[in-house]
Amino acid sequence: MATSRRTFLGTTIGAAALTAVRPLADAVVSSAQNATSSATDAEVVRVHAAPDQVVNSFDPDEAFATSMDIQSRESIDKIYTPENVRVCLSAGWGPISYRLHTPETIDYWHWNPKGRWSDEANQRGYFVGSSELAEPIRDSFGYSLPHRGCTHNGGTERGYSRLTDGDPKTFWKSNPYLAKAFTREDDSLHPQWIIVDLGEYYDVNAIRIDWCEPRATEYEIQYWVGDDPMNWEEPAMDSTGQGGEYLPVANQAMGNWVRFPNGVVHDGKGGRATLKLADKLISTRWVRVVMTQSSNQPGPHGSDDIRHRVGYAIYEVYLGRLEADSKFADFVKHAPDGRKQTATYCSSTDPWHTAEDLSPYGDQTGWDIFFTSGITNGLPALITVPLIYSVPEDAAAMVDYLKKRGYPISWVEMDEEADGQYYMPEDYATLYIQFADAMLKVDPTLKGKLGGPVFQGINQDVSVWPDARGNKSWFGRFYDYLKSHNREKDLSFASFEIYPYEACTMRWDDLYRNRELTHKTLQAFRDDGLPASIPLMNTESNLSGSLSVYMSDVFSALWLADNVGSFFAEGGALYVHSPIEPSGIERGCQGWSIWGNVLWDRDAKIIGYTAFYYASQMINNEWATHRSGTHHLYTVDVGIEDAAGNALVTSYAVRRPDGKWALLLINKDRDHTHPVRIAFDGGGGTGHFAGKVRMITYGSEQYVWHGSDASARADPNLPPIITSVDASEQTVFTLPKASVTVLRGEVQGLAA
Repeated sequence: MATSRRTFLGTTIGAAALTAVRPLADAVVSSAQNATSSATDAEVVRVHAAPDQVVNSFDPDEAFATSMDIQSRESIDKIYTPENVRVCLSAGWGPISYRLHTPETIDYWHWNPKGRWSDEANQRGYFVGSSELAEPIRDSFGYSLPHRGCTHNGGTERGYSRLTDGDPKTFWKSNPYLAKAFTREDDSLHPQWIIVDLGEYYDVNAIRIDWCEPRATEYEIQYWVGDDPMNWEEPAMDSTGQGGEYLPVANQAMGNWVRFPNGVVHDGKGGRATLKLADKLISTRWVRVVMTQSSNQPGPHGSDDIRHRVGYAIYEVYLGRLEADSKFADFVKHAPDGRKQTATYCSSTDPWHTAEDLSPYGDQTGWDIFFTSGITNGLPALITVPLIYSVPEDAAAMVDYLKKRGYPISWVEMDEEADGQYYMPEDYATLYIQFADAMLKVDPTLKGKLGGPVFQGINQDVSVWPDARGNKSWFGRFYDYLKSHNREKDLSFASFEIYPYEACTMRWDDLYRNRELTHKTLQAFRDDGLPASIPLMNTESNLSGSLSVYMSDVFSALWLADNVGSFFAEGGALYVHSPIEPSGIERGCQGWSIWGNVLWDRDAKIIGYTAFYYASQMINNEWATHRSGTHHLYTVDVGIEDAAGNALVTSYAVRRPDGKWALLLINKDRDHTHPVRIAFDGGGGTGHFAGKVRMITYGSEQYVWHGSDASARADPNLPPIITSVDASEQTVFTLPKASVTVLRGEVQGLAA
């Protein structure tokens, strides 16, 4: 006996499932077909549709993307099966961005396990991967840096600083590529520093530094006055515009570094130097040592390589008080454990390491499986080149390898999250130039494809401690450096990540401020001097940098649709939704959920799809269409607000390559439907949908996430509903509560 079926987006559903959604489907059709009687009650949605009112244009095959990040070593074989690749691609996204996690874990990436060491006999030093074609690269790993100076950063809690590990043989060393031998500039233009964070305020007047070689001959010691210079937080605005919970933002400028009265050292001799910094005790938590001239003497690794002789190195640092009897009271906790030692931060880290430093955590997908598995969707990929924990020769070798393989590259990001590694913009900029030179030498076709700096999850301009001119803008100073060296043309795009909300304090009202956050993020680059001709790219995004139950709630579908629309409405060029791969249930803030689009079990069997997945399909297959050409975006006025002035409905309109119009409408009202009529203004007339209009709706009637425990699931979990509406000027389209809707069809009444 035949089973009754009805087509939904991307799948079919049996009669039992259909029964559960038929009332909503019937309501939508009825509202559209009997529009005349209720037309006066509907809000008019106005599309500014004149040809000269295009606000952005994009090709989905270049602009709508997803990403692949680091994986567990066990999961690589499970992800890259033909079936799982097909499932990943079925969300609809076009190209892919290769995300590099090693900068966040302070590791050196061996993109090719085969290569050569600068000290080959001892399997240590500076590693350069082989560009020769051999066995395909399936797996690649990070290597911990033994001269690390950061206890932790914006991406990892593992590992520890060598500055306070208590071991007299280990040492921190700065990146030699920031020294004059490589920058061709005086060392004072790229001062290197370390910071000690005592964790609470102490009365201090002395510091002790066990110098290694190369030591600093010119340096000064400062203390901080102000808010946290490493992890400042900003109060988030609530729906009324008032301060709410605190959100972490990249802002280090809320205060000043003040030199200790006796904090300047000239002609430093090295060894164990104990300095009385002030006659009186000074209460502080953060102390910084700023180094401006090096001894340029060979360190423990010898004198055969100039990289061992430049920069600065310190065995151990102590901070506290000189007692009346000249005894040193040390307030620093020394331990080879990042959870127990006094935290330190540094300006840079020497990428020197050994074969024994292989990290047991994570697998960066090998280039060959990445490009041949099908996950790139047959499109050029955005790749990432490590920079702050690597060497230019290795980047050049990697580019040469990809060139020999013939793998298509759309863009090249220069490292990830330099701000999260506490890098100064001038230091990042000089490395940017060095790495650009090395890569362009082996592949000149990359000219016009390089960019960065991939800010981490920003909602505003990224601030940093002021320079001599008082400039606190990280990007502004980076771009100024490129311009001052006549290299601004080597920045072909500016990129950043979007993680707008704090996972543990996320709430429904955050949807209302999404457009404002998008505007602030993109506008900050333009305010910092980035020309309008240089595209802005979001190369990684999700609701939060930490797992939240909202990632699997229907909230996520509304946010994704609104974030994509607002990003392009604000002039963005590339939007990357992360991640593409399936994931399992995990406990996060406010409940249990998953990171992405597709849910799998412990055996890597696909068992479900999330709200992200269906919203992705609507964006990629219904609002816009891949493999079709350029879409033109127009502004839309809605005017549906709550009592506090929050926009309850937002909309984004595109004119598609086939001449049809498509509207993406997001109803953020959890409790009410909203009837709307659509008007297209411009070109000497007012237009309206006419003939068959394809209407796709997805919301809280199709999908509810239950995430109170490890058995988290969606129930109901149904795909979007598709209906065909005979439209006219008076047609009313009802937007269900908490929903995303796409309307697509022909428009009549607009002048040609």
